[in-house]
Amino acid sequence: MASIGLSVPPGLTVSTEACQEYQENGKKLPEGLWDEILEGLKTIEKEMGASLGDPSKPLLLSVRSGAAISMPGMMDTVLNLGLNDEVVVGLASKSGERFAYDSYRRFLDMFGNVVMGIPHSLFEEQLERLKAVKGVSLDTELTSEDLKELVTKYKRVYVDAKGQEFPSDPRNQLYAAVLAVFDSWDSTRAIKYRTINRISGLKGTAVNIQSMVFGNMGSTSGTGVLFTRNPSTGEKKLYGEFLINAQGEDVVAGIRTPEDLDTMKNCMPDAYKELVENCEILERHYKDMMDIEFTVQENRLWMLQCRSGKRTGKGAVKIAVDMVKEGLIDTSSAIKMVEARHLDQLMHPQFENPSAFKEKVIATGLPASPGAAVGQIVFRGDDAEAWHAQGKPVILVRMETSPEDVGGMHAATGILTARGGMTSHAAVVARGWGKCCVSGCSDVRINEAEKTVAIGSQVLSEGDWISLNGSTGEVILGKQPLAPPTLTGDLESFMHWVDEKRKLKVMANADTPDDALTARNNGAQGIGLCRTEHMFFASDERIKAVRKMIMAVTPEQRKEALNQLLPYQRSDFEGIFRAMDGLPVTIRLLDPPLHEFLPEGDIDEIVVELASDTNMTEDEVFSRIEKLSEVNPMLGFRGCRLGISYPELTEMQSRAVFEASITVTRQGFQVFPEIMVPLVGTPQELKHQVNVIRSVAEKVFAEMGSFLSYKIGTMIEIPRAALVADEIADEAEFFSFGTNDLTQMTFGYSRDDVGKFLPIYLSNGVLQNDPFEVLDQRGVGQLIKIATERGRRARPDLKVGICGEHGGEPSSVAFFAEAGLDYVSCSPFRVPIARLAAAQVAVS
Repeated sequence: MASIGLSVPPGLTVSTEACQEYQENGKKLPEGLWDEILEGLKTIEKEMGASLGDPSKPLLLSVRSGAAISMPGMMDTVLNLGLNDEVVVGLASKSGERFAYDSYRRFLDMFGNVVMGIPHSLFEEQLERLKAVKGVSLDTELTSEDLKELVTKYKRVYVDAKGQEFPSDPRNQLYAAVLAVFDSWDSTRAIKYRTINRISGLKGTAVNIQSMVFGNMGSTSGTGVLFTRNPSTGEKKLYGEFLINAQGEDVVAGIRTPEDLDTMKNCMPDAYKELVENCEILERHYKDMMDIEFTVQENRLWMLQCRSGKRTGKGAVKIAVDMVKEGLIDTSSAIKMVEARHLDQLMHPQFENPSAFKEKVIATGLPASPGAAVGQIVFRGDDAEAWHAQGKPVILVRMETSPEDVGGMHAATGILTARGGMTSHAAVVARGWGKCCVSGCSDVRINEAEKTVAIGSQVLSEGDWISLNGSTGEVILGKQPLAPPTLTGDLESFMHWVDEKRKLKVMANADTPDDALTARNNGAQGIGLCRTEHMFFASDERIKAVRKMIMAVTPEQRKEALNQLLPYQRSDFEGIFRAMDGLPVTIRLLDPPLHEFLPEGDIDEIVVELASDTNMTEDEVFSRIEKLSEVNPMLGFRGCRLGISYPELTEMQSRAVFEASITVTRQGFQVFPEIMVPLVGTPQELKHQVNVIRSVAEKVFAEMGSFLSYKIGTMIEIPRAALVADEIADEAEFFSFGTNDLTQMTFGYSRDDVGKFLPIYLSNGVLQNDPFEVLDQRGVGQLIKIATERGRRARPDLKVGICGEHGGEPSSVAFFAEAGLDYVSCSPFRVPIARLAAAQVAVS
């Protein structure tokens, strides 16, 4: 900011490389660094005409963190550094006693907490007690004598909590503050934030040492935080807050609930006008929406820091689209500006009918982060994490959040705070994650000891259900119904640019006509995986027929059961083909182990239920179950092994596909069926199934007097299949990598049991990511590359895609695009994310 002519307090920056060296050197400053800092300090002192530790010309400093990627509130800051009992007297003689002692007590609190590790609550208790004794409710109502008394109490906290006096030497203070900022890079909250946001590869945090400017020098001073556009909606209008006679921590930490920027416009018009001009300059310079912290000291504006602003999904898309219309950026830059998680937010539901619950609104706070949240009340961050791990949706209710709550905030579906404004810690972090947040709700009164909260006239306990409307700030009693999202307006324009740029096709995993329609509406270019087994659970009649097929002893009995299933399968395929008119549909033959279709529970209960469903005796059922039982069913009798052992199963499913295809084609629809054989490990397995499918196709075409083109391919899920892909491609017209099973078999991790050790692996750095969420590019990814290269060597026109959950994960999609795959297939709601990820690869 200084380099483009804005008013920035003089300072110096210690680089992120120094932080990295500090961490690698066992938390010792790199040799010569402290001398360099002291040399830089001389330059600041010369520019300011003041000196650190000099009571006659006191220089106070701020010591702030600054990573390459914004991590709001996760690392530490120290303000007003340089004060002690002598310097505060000199500051008071120049700037007034109240201001000087207010700054001193703030410094004692912040230095004690950040550098010495003294809980902030110990200082807060002394402040609240003093206000109660003096009969005031606001900090600003305390007199200079009151603040002197508070300083004495704060210094006693050091002795009681740490057994040592407050360190009064300003240079020692600066040295300790630099170490504290470096150390905050590896704080629990910072590590958790980076893990949650998948931030890696950074060297550490910089340390910015700046001369202090003061917003707490009376009615002509103040401090604020703003975004150059509304981060929730994207509207082109300054969005921020301002506090008169305050310092930055008061706004950011949510300690006081601030006022909007109109307060500044009215009280300090010249400073406000300059601020508006600065915002325009910064947007033109960085070509982005900016998050800015500033201070006004005695009517003079100072810019403290700026960074790319965190925004919601709705805000991100509108800002990108508007900036293209304004000529600030091109469409490629707009595509890079919107993150996958932004689109994920837009895929989240909203309230079905906001007017229906007006009578149940029990309080209204600030609409800090939009969206809808429904969950059970919890009061502590660690409780939110624990409840979330049990599958419970929670609303985290706090007086105000702090960076220590980051894990609980991420686990919660929504956040409600009693204090703090639209730019408080809770609001900024929630918006960055797309979490619904209502802040500054003064009607909320929390009793953490009893785990209750009074909201208006209602007293609620931990575990009670509430709903939050982050777009209006409403707090609503009970569970309110939600409605699915839709793609409209700016998002449609943005996704049009995305589709113009990307080369990778995006398909969807869909098992029903409704899923297929959702996928198409979200921009899917076909169905990359239709799992036929999911159709079997659609009704009692279907599952009973499946169980008869499983329990059958002879091929005749099996065919009789399969004939009952045929019309159900055919009907489902017809619905999917109609929904995907003109687009390819890949149908996977039956894949899971047969035991998954049996009833759950005690063996005796299972036997009784199956005997009733299949008209077999209990002894016959028991004998059959014994024969079907497997030690490791996921590596057992499943996939193509079922179709080879029971060809009539493949025959029935193929017949359903072909009959449905011809029926729907005759109705005027375009149908492109693709049949996928699962879990192939040898070319012979695939050849067997291909012969069965082609034989059925010929019969159906002859019976119905029609012909249509179709493809037969296979899932590559077994490492051996990837290595002999050239042989398999002799039979397969397409490959689809089933990355869930391929990951399971490559690592030797059971998906069902990995939860027992994966959290330990992640926390200890054994693995950087869950390989079932983020593709393992060095292992599984190399198998994909090998199979693609070898498959296309044997069959140059081989269509290659992926249909595991990785198909909707942005970094994995980027890998698939670079590896030369033709398409990815993912769940219907992740289709827009995959489209964006594919476009970002194309424009980067």
